[in-house]
Amino acid sequence: MRRVAVPTARPYDVLIGRDLLDELPALLGDGVQRVAVVYSPPLRATAERLRARLTGEGYEPYLLDVPDAEDAKRAEVAASCWSALGSSGFTRSDAVVGLGGGATTDLAGFVAATWLRGVRIVQVPTTLLGMVDAAVGGKTGINTAEGKNLVGSFHEPAGVLCDLDALETLPPGEMAGGLAEVVKCGFISDPGILDLVGSDAEKAADPSGVVVGELVERAVRVKAGVVAGDLTERTSSGGRVGREVLNYGHTFGHAIERVERYRWRHGSAVAVGMVYVAALSRLAGRLDAATADRHRAVLERIGLPTTYAGGAWDSLHSAMRVDKKARGDRLRFVVLDALAEPAILEGPDEGLLEAAYAEVAR
Repeated sequence: MRRVAVPTARPYDVLIGRDLLDELPALLGDGVQRVAVVYSPPLRATAERLRARLTGEGYEPYLLDVPDAEDAKRAEVAASCWSALGSSGFTRSDAVVGLGGGATTDLAGFVAATWLRGVRIVQVPTTLLGMVDAAVGGKTGINTAEGKNLVGSFHEPAGVLCDLDALETLPPGEMAGGLAEVVKCGFISDPGILDLVGSDAEKAADPSGVVVGELVERAVRVKAGVVAGDLTERTSSGGRVGREVLNYGHTFGHAIERVERYRWRHGSAVAVGMVYVAALSRLAGRLDAATADRHRAVLERIGLPTTYAGGAWDSLHSAMRVDKKARGDRLRFVVLDALAEPAILEGPDEGLLEAAYAEVAR
């Protein structure tokens, strides 16, 4: 088992390995009586296993099933969870467990953050995307008609349990989508990730192999280091970049998701977003052509898209203007000055933005 410490003000551990579900009671800690397990229907059997394990340890578990994927991240779903907690008598000494992909853990974290102004949450991500991104770092949120994750809170987990066995049930597209966030960590901080993925993409995408454990650990270490220095994304200014670095490729990627009404996988949208922002970095004179081109090569090697529909610029541009990173009327992008040297580009020229779009439009 691999263990990554997240050294924030309220430190916690991320456990990475196989057959780890029995570790959950230890992460819940002392004093917890009731445990709400928030899960999506495909994980019913795993949720029942957790209920039996928790019951055997003396807890009172409650299973709260929520819609799958982004359909879970709606205000009415959060409200149904609050109602369930209230009717079950949940107090501040009780806990929530988020069991599922990134959308489920986002929702579960938001419910825990807002119930009685914050109760304990343990995240049990079951997708690669959830393990390396959504479940670590304390960001929680739901979507609105106006955009993704516009309503949310920072609420750190008490622990994160990454059981790699769960990845073996995922379709190949889900693994590739998760690898987009792993590759992002490679470009912004740890080029060793790019070497691992680039040297053997098949092994990198094999959920039963040994490489996936190293990739998860490396990506989690990148995120842990970033959030330890800037938990609430407040330190980016004057070209310096804090937690905002984790949004590399996300401004354009979130715009794609919104235009597509969330029918695109998050990882696929972020993959195109990274190619877009690499082109923007190069066109702005910030990044060399070889590193920009490497984005497309690595992402295509693992089967991710690197282009988006032509003729959609106006819709994408409007969607980017409601991005959380925008300041007033000025768009902000995380860019690269070199490999593993991220920076902020604020208010780029409109012509530059369109020129970068031309490089990803098909």
